[in-house]
Amino acid sequence: MTSIDKTINDAFKPIASGFNDLVFYSVPIGESQLPLIVVWLIAGALYFTFYLRLINIRGFTHAIRIVLGKEDKTDTASGEISHFQALATAVSGTVGVGNVTHVAVAISIGGPGAAFWLIVAGFLGMASKFVECTLGVKYRQVNADGSVSGGPMYYMDKGLAEKNMPRMGKVMAWYYAVCIVVGSLGVGCMFQANQAYVQFVSVTGGAEGFFGSRGWLFGSILAFLTGLVIIGGIKSIAKVTSKLVPFMALLYVGTALVVIGANFSEIPSAISAIVTNAFSPEGVTGGIIAVLILGFRRAAFSNEAGIGSSAIAHATVKTDEPLTQGFVAMLEPFIDTVVVCTITALVIILTVYDPAMLNEGTIRGVELTSSAFASVIPWFPSVLALVVMLFAYSTMISWSYYGLEGFVYMFGSKSGTKRIYNMVFCLFVVVGCTVQLDAVLDFSDAMIFAMALANMLALYLLGPTVKRELDDYWAKLKTRSSS
Repeated sequence: MTSIDKTINDAFKPIASGFNDLVFYSVPIGESQLPLIVVWLIAGALYFTFYLRLINIRGFTHAIRIVLGKEDKTDTASGEISHFQALATAVSGTVGVGNVTHVAVAISIGGPGAAFWLIVAGFLGMASKFVECTLGVKYRQVNADGSVSGGPMYYMDKGLAEKNMPRMGKVMAWYYAVCIVVGSLGVGCMFQANQAYVQFVSVTGGAEGFFGSRGWLFGSILAFLTGLVIIGGIKSIAKVTSKLVPFMALLYVGTALVVIGANFSEIPSAISAIVTNAFSPEGVTGGIIAVLILGFRRAAFSNEAGIGSSAIAHATVKTDEPLTQGFVAMLEPFIDTVVVCTITALVIILTVYDPAMLNEGTIRGVELTSSAFASVIPWFPSVLALVVMLFAYSTMISWSYYGLEGFVYMFGSKSGTKRIYNMVFCLFVVVGCTVQLDAVLDFSDAMIFAMALANMLALYLLGPTVKRELDDYWAKLKTRSSS
C-alpha cells in the first residue's frame, strides 16, 4: 500500500468502521455473530415465499416461458429492452467475483454444509426478487428524453404516496438513491476494476510483468471499454450483457463440469457431505446455526435479493404487464446462487476440500477455487482468471447503470447529468486499478447492504398490492387457458 493509499485509508477508516458496525450490527449466537441485516433479508425472503404461496415454485415454468417469448407479447409494449436482455443485464450485475470467492470462503470456514444453506437462501430469495422487480416495472416512469427509469426509488416515492405516506416515501427514495450511487462507485466500480486488474496481472507475468506496475494503463483501457458501452445507456448495456452473460456462464460452467466429470464417482459422497454437514457441522464454526448464518450471509452478498438493485434493470423491460418481469426476475437468484454457486461448491468439495482447513486457516477465496480447477488440468486456472475478469467487467457495466439511475433520480434525466456521472464512473475505474482504498471499499460495501433497510420495508408495505395483482393475473391465465 502506497503512502497515498495509507493516508486516505487512515482518514476514512473511522467513518467506514462506524458505518459498517451500524449496518452489520450483530448479536451473539453461541460462538457466532448473527448480522441483523442478514436476518432482515432472509426473513423477508421467507415471508414472501409463503405470503405468495411458493411463487418460486409455482411460477418457475411460467418464468421460462416468458423469457422464451411464449407468454408476454411485447411488440407494442412500452419499455426499452426485451425480457431476456433485462434478465441478462441483472444477472451480469449479480453473477460476478462473489460466485467464485464467496462460495470458497463459505466452504473453507464452515465446511460443505454452508453450501446447502447458501442454496436454500438463493431459493428463498427468488420470492423477494419477484416482488421488487414487479414493483420496479409497475411504478417506473418515462423521462423527457424517452428513456425509462424505475427501481426502488420510484416505487418508494410513487407507491408509498398511494399509501398516503408521500413524505416517508420521498425520504426513503432519496436515502436509497444516495446509497446506490456511492455503492456503485465503490463495490460496483473500484472493487470490480481492481479484481479484473489483479486477475489480468496474475496471468501476464505477475508483479514482474509489463502490467505489474502499470495499473493506470490497464485502468485507462478498461475505462475506455466501459465508456464505450455505458455511454449508450441501458440499450447498449443490454446488447453487451445479452451476449457476454451466456458466453461467460457457459465458459465457467463448462470448465467446472469438466472438473466435476473427472471426479464423477465421488459426486454422491459430495452431495451427501453437503446435506449431512448442513445439519451436523464439524470444525471451528460453532454448530448448525453458525453454518446456516454463513451460508445465508454469502448468498445475500451473491444474489442481492432484497437489496433492490436489479429492479432498476428489470424496470426497463418492454411489457405492459409488470408481473411478467417479476416472474423473469426469479430466475436471477436461481441462476446466480442455485446453479452457479452449487457448481462452484461441487468443484471445491470434489477436489481440494479437506476438513483440516477448518482449523488450519489454509487458502481461501479465489485461490481455493483456482486450486480446484488446477487439480484436473494445470492450465484451467487461466480460464478461471479470464472468467473472473469477465465477471468483474459485466458487473461493472451493470452497476454503472444502477448508480446512474440513482443519480438521475436526484438530479434529473438531462443528457448533461448522465454525462457527468458516466465520466466520474470511468475515472473511478482507473482509480480502482491504481490504489488500494480498503476503508472506502468497506464503506461502499456497507452502503449496498444499507439499501436493504429501506428496500425491504418498502416491499413489506407494498406487498399486498403485488399479491392482489398476482391473484388477478393467475385468474386471467386460467380463464385464457380454459377458453
